[in-house]
Amino acid sequence: MSPTVPPGAPAPRRQPVRAPELAGRGWLNTDGPLSMAGLRGRFVLLDFWTFCCVNCLHVLDELRPVEAEYAEELVVVGVHSPKFVHEADPVALAAAVERYGVHHPVLDDPELVTWQAYTARAWPTLVLVDPEGYVVAQYAGEGHAHAIAALLAELVPVHRERGTLQPGDSPYVPPVVEPTDLRFPASAVPLPGSGEGGGVLVADAGHDEVVELSADGDVVRRIGGFKEPNGLCLLPADVAVAVGYDVVVADTVGHRVAGLRLEDGSVRTLAGDGTQWMPGDDTSRLSSPWDVAWWGDRVWIAMAGTHQLWTLDPLTGAVEVAGGTTNEGLLDGPLEQAWFAQTSRLAPAGDRLWLPSSARASSTSASATGPPTRPSCSTRSGSPRCRTARWRSATPTTAPCAATTRRPATCRRSRRACPSRRRRTSRWGRTTSRCSWSWSPPRTG
Repeated sequence: MSPTVPPGAPAPRRQPVRAPELAGRGWLNTDGPLSMAGLRGRFVLLDFWTFCCVNCLHVLDELRPVEAEYAEELVVVGVHSPKFVHEADPVALAAAVERYGVHHPVLDDPELVTWQAYTARAWPTLVLVDPEGYVVAQYAGEGHAHAIAALLAELVPVHRERGTLQPGDSPYVPPVVEPTDLRFPASAVPLPGSGEGGGVLVADAGHDEVVELSADGDVVRRIGGFKEPNGLCLLPADVAVAVGYDVVVADTVGHRVAGLRLEDGSVRTLAGDGTQWMPGDDTSRLSSPWDVAWWGDRVWIAMAGTHQLWTLDPLTGAVEVAGGTTNEGLLDGPLEQAWFAQTSRLAPAGDRLWLPSSARASSTSASATGPPTRPSCSTRSGSPRCRTARWRSATPTTAPCAATTRRPATCRRSRRACPSRRRRTSRWGRTTSRCSWSWSPPRTG
């Protein structure tokens, strides 16, 4: 039986937990292996991530100001914990580290050894370790950079006064990058009027540019002003004349959709204000639009950051949510009630628009008549950890299929769906702000 604590007395202090050592297949962005013992004297922030998780990519950007502010006191270590087979490929991981601008050491942990040692349960998970090697906080999901900065502002002076803080240089060593005309080209469209063997417009994500190539593959011009553009679509000629631009660009990290005029290379913002959408915001803000496609009479947007499908009417400028609830998972049903998982690409095919949900290895289609009232669904599925493909299709009908009553087995709720956040105590004994509806990774092999 637990001892009685007198009213008003402070709660008993929990036993400090020593941070487990780091173990994995290898290291990137550093000269050699790092260890928790070797990092003693500095704060260490472990970022458990995987490169196909859009929430993890958001956290990379959220942490940049914290890394800069505490460059001498804090070492950020990415622990790459793959969810799919492709993510466990060391070559693919090295490319992702370069593409997404990861400017800190990364531990390659394909067998989830360090993930399990720190009892991580969600992508992303952040763990803060103090200069004495003890875990002081753990966070799940995105949106915690401000809490980490506040905690560091509190603890840095304490450890400096104790003499346990030993500021130093970062162990980060940037990879050698060979210059190329294109770096991580993400999408390409043939230029209007070019015909066979004509020019091509490319979304050059690695250079933050849209690049025009000749029929021979030579660079004709580069158009800047983007932040990792990933998707392009050409407007029909009559629509382009009416609106004054020819190409729609999904400017992913810029959290906007832009219009590009080919005649003079001018760029205008069509949707989004450059700030990531958060719960409570309206459609004036976007969250990692990954692709765009002309289908029907409007532009469709794969809104990866909110796990949704949005639309833009170029003639009126109206931006609307067409499908998805911001819940992350696989749930068939009426388009406005369906669940997606990181909508990443769009492929119009006649009367269907196909879209993959990359975080669940699935592909979904919607009918060409617009958002159907009650779509039917058929799902061929397997566990994401087993890496079998999932395919979903939707066609108009009068009743939903049985799949609409089945919730995804491994998804409770994503942070995006959380209507409120609450203060709770982590297993490390420190009160933190966490979402109580975070989802856990599947455990099947």
